[in-house]
Amino acid sequence: MSLHAATLATSLVLILLGAMLLWNGSPVERAAKAFPRSRAATAVLFGGAAVWFLGCVLNLGPADFGGQGSAFNSPTPGDFREMLLLLFAAVGIGSFFVARDFLAVRGVAILVLLSARHLLDASFYQMQAAPPPGRVVLNAFVYIAILLAMYFGALPYQIRDFFLWLWPQKSSPRPRVLGAALAACGLVLAFMATTY
Repeated sequence: MSLHAATLATSLVLILLGAMLLWNGSPVERAAKAFPRSRAATAVLFGGAAVWFLGCVLNLGPADFGGQGSAFNSPTPGDFREMLLLLFAAVGIGSFFVARDFLAVRGVAILVLLSARHLLDASFYQMQAAPPPGRVVLNAFVYIAILLAMYFGALPYQIRDFFLWLWPQKSSPRPRVLGAALAACGLVLAFMATTY
């Protein structure tokens, strides 16, 4: 992924989230409050995150296991790819039955963390050439997203409390203020992408 595409993708996500919150219709509030325990959201988000993560495990190379090309140069590398694939597949499937509460939140957290890798890779590859100053803005948003993903991934019930704070009553300006801030950040990133 190029730095231009990474910046535009991040700006688009921020603008869409901001637009939904700026609209702040009752469907947005209902969907947000139902999201943490939604089975459909769990199936799509956590299921998608599990498949993406298992794809990453499947693409591990010999260097990831201490084989040729690694710092250890072990003559007999231990290739645990299949065992890891089965273990994480069992954990992923078991999560749908054992730890169903707030699994959609964890799915989003995993997707954010997996996406962050590609966004930061695009930014760091650009460092070899003349890095544009807007790259720092993208990195700042990605690192903030990583921190939020780790926080809500570890404490997913906090997203319920956040939504209750965001919509305390019908006339609260909080969703629109947050939406305006997210949309503004997205527009800044979109402008930065045009300067690359």
